[in-house]
Amino acid sequence: MTDKELKIAERLRAEAQAELQHNILPYWMDRMVDPRGGFYGRRDGNDRLDADAPKGAILNARILWTFSAAYRVLGRPEYLDTATRAKREVIDRFYDPEFGGIFWSLNADGTPLDTKKQFYAIGFAIYGLSEYARATGDKEALDMAIRLFHDIETHSRDRERGGYVEAAQRDWTPIADMRLSAKDDNASKTMNTHLHIIEPYTNLLRVWPDAGLREATASLLRLFLDTFTVPGGRGHLGLFFDDDWHRQDAETSYGHDIEASWLMLETAQVLGDEDLLERTLATTRRIADAAIEGRCFDGSMVYERHASGRYDDDKHWWVQAENVVGQLYQFLFHGRKEWLAMAAQSWDYIMANIVDRDGGEWLWSRKGTAENRADDKAGFWKCPYHNSRACLELIERLA
Repeated sequence: MTDKELKIAERLRAEAQAELQHNILPYWMDRMVDPRGGFYGRRDGNDRLDADAPKGAILNARILWTFSAAYRVLGRPEYLDTATRAKREVIDRFYDPEFGGIFWSLNADGTPLDTKKQFYAIGFAIYGLSEYARATGDKEALDMAIRLFHDIETHSRDRERGGYVEAAQRDWTPIADMRLSAKDDNASKTMNTHLHIIEPYTNLLRVWPDAGLREATASLLRLFLDTFTVPGGRGHLGLFFDDDWHRQDAETSYGHDIEASWLMLETAQVLGDEDLLERTLATTRRIADAAIEGRCFDGSMVYERHASGRYDDDKHWWVQAENVVGQLYQFLFHGRKEWLAMAAQSWDYIMANIVDRDGGEWLWSRKGTAENRADDKAGFWKCPYHNSRACLELIERLA
């Protein structure tokens, strides 16, 4: 690095560690721990606790990943305590002892609520459990992650046409409504779920170098290179597909584009296949360039562009976090020198506009110049994962 780049890197690393340790993680330890067990399901945008809110699998699995990774990198015992609490919640309450897999949600008292099997959620459970095993060497967490990997491979993988289906009933039989959320299309295969299966498979491969896992992870990466990246397009990713891979949408998700651009590269690096790595470097450069179409003059990134051509220009917290990491990877692994300053500008936007200096954590989004307090500060989808991971990537990659 040049002296100028080194100064930027040192500032980003120091600010990321301070943000993580003094703002993000304390929020979850101080305000979200439920004395009945596990963690509360929700705080609204004004930090009012909803103690009776359902508890989501995604939230709890992401808490497990976040505090396991924070303990691995920073070594503070209170992070391990919180990660262990989350591990117990995932294994003891969210795991389905009858059929396997992970329940979608629990009641506030910890009993099963929605027992469907959304493979996206099972993927995040693998992500959290494998990170706990990576941080501690814990056999129970690793064994459960491996068990859930086999659940996905057995019940979700389409061996004939490739990829993974979205969801199933509790007993793994077909389900009519496969949507991850109300705003999604009811498609049998989605880019988003595949992205968050390749992500945990990559992490599990770090602690369990199994040949079957390696094959599945490489197959997923090839899907992103050959199918999800729109053929003949500028580099954007398709979002919704049917069983036979006919695309069902015409939207552009800038946040998912920039997130995929670095997660795919991380996978190729962990796999260690030189040919795949070369292909992935070329493709992720195109994806990042496409994503940057949604980057604004102040370093922020808009959410998405609809099929009509209309932009959803909310500045969502998770999109801003992934924007920083994606730009950092372009600097570090693609040799694009100007992208470090771009990442720093995007980080500065977050610090000035997304961080909640009064209440802790980050806001859901910024709507124009206004704070968005209508959406949760903590909840089913508002978790400490995107922002904590951005901080941890800055801390580790810029060390």
